[in-house]
Amino acid sequence: MPLSKARTALAELREDLLGDVFAPGDPGYDAARAVFNGMIDRYPAVIARCVDDVDVVRAVRFGRELDLKIAVRGGGHSVAGAGVGDGALVVDLRRMHEVTVDPAAKAVRVQGGATIGHLDRATRPYGLATTGGRVATTGVGGFVLGGGSGWLDRVFGLAVDNLIGVELVTADGERVHAGAGENPELFWALHGGGGNFGVATALTLALHELPVFSAALLRYPPSCGPDVVRAFREVIRTGPDEAGGAVLHLTGAAPECAALVTYVGGAEGLYEVAEPLLALSHAARVVGPLPYGAVQGMLDLPAGLRNHWSAECLADLPDEAVNAWCGGAAGMPVPTGGRRLLLFPLGGAIASGPGRYPVPYRTAAWIAHPAGSWTDPGDDEQMIGWVRGAGAGVRPWSTGAVCLNLVGDEGPERVRAGLGVGNALRLGKVKRRWDPDNVFRFNHNIPPL
Repeated sequence: MPLSKARTALAELREDLLGDVFAPGDPGYDAARAVFNGMIDRYPAVIARCVDDVDVVRAVRFGRELDLKIAVRGGGHSVAGAGVGDGALVVDLRRMHEVTVDPAAKAVRVQGGATIGHLDRATRPYGLATTGGRVATTGVGGFVLGGGSGWLDRVFGLAVDNLIGVELVTADGERVHAGAGENPELFWALHGGGGNFGVATALTLALHELPVFSAALLRYPPSCGPDVVRAFREVIRTGPDEAGGAVLHLTGAAPECAALVTYVGGAEGLYEVAEPLLALSHAARVVGPLPYGAVQGMLDLPAGLRNHWSAECLADLPDEAVNAWCGGAAGMPVPTGGRRLLLFPLGGAIASGPGRYPVPYRTAAWIAHPAGSWTDPGDDEQMIGWVRGAGAGVRPWSTGAVCLNLVGDEGPERVRAGLGVGNALRLGKVKRRWDPDNVFRFNHNIPPL
């Protein structure tokens, strides 16, 4: 395309968009292109910070006119850097973060730029909630469309199980709605297919009553790790679906092992289910009712750190797997940041949820999630190697499925494992229908078939 035409189109976009437009050299461009993961350093051609659906339509049509690939930024929390691409148009939704609760219908409409924190703050006054992530700064759109596992999933199901409808701007710049009775094949694909099919400008989610939420956070010396994991395993085995949480090996001022037991209910029930962990000698504890939103923010990290994560979905957690997992915590030096080994239980409403969607990790019992965060680029090789090694240690017990929300770019085979190998053809056909040119490719990509 002639440079003069591109300049004219950019000038028109600046004029037409209610939001802001950033191009290389503009004040604010570098801040606008920065995402959560400091390892991602990409230079988009244009960033369109939209304020409403009309802005999104204008931005997508501009991108198509100039034959640009399009990245969609919601929360910007993707460890793979899905919200930004070199030479691309970035549709930035951060100003579109309105959350509207309908308490009578037990439903909530969430704009595409809202975070889990926005969602939880809006629903809490009504004593309602839906499954959110384990980090408050995560974007709702990417989280839900990628499947969505969080502290409430064992009782309320995966986030995507609570999806009622999606408002989407397609690769053609058209506004469509997908729900059970409208564009049902697209709606199916959005249950785990991520941002492959358009810009999700709003999602409607089912809500559930959550009048009381409790949590127990117990801290142990790192040498107690295997005992803590086995005790937590017993909590999940004997407890109700209302019990969840994680075991965490952390590095900070000093290495430590921690257990977080979450409970949909009051303190009395929490004490009962957490007994195996309370019985272990621990250095500190906090037990009792806590606002669900406060627990959501416990694992938040500041944006800009260098991050590399991975995940393995485990069929079971025998003692051999426990020892292998805890072995990954034995060598956790902290050169310029932190390392975290997180072990989450699945089961409950996840396993009993709708099996027709492309979410293949539903049948797993546990997710093992090694996550490294650091500041010095000189530590990249060491940190990435540690994450890979920790994941490899428990791979003998893997189901083969992948929770794509928790991994970066690990290649097309891992993407297929995250969508379900049997779903690949069907998803590829949906991609061809809605994005035949693969305009939306800065994601765990589904090639059009």
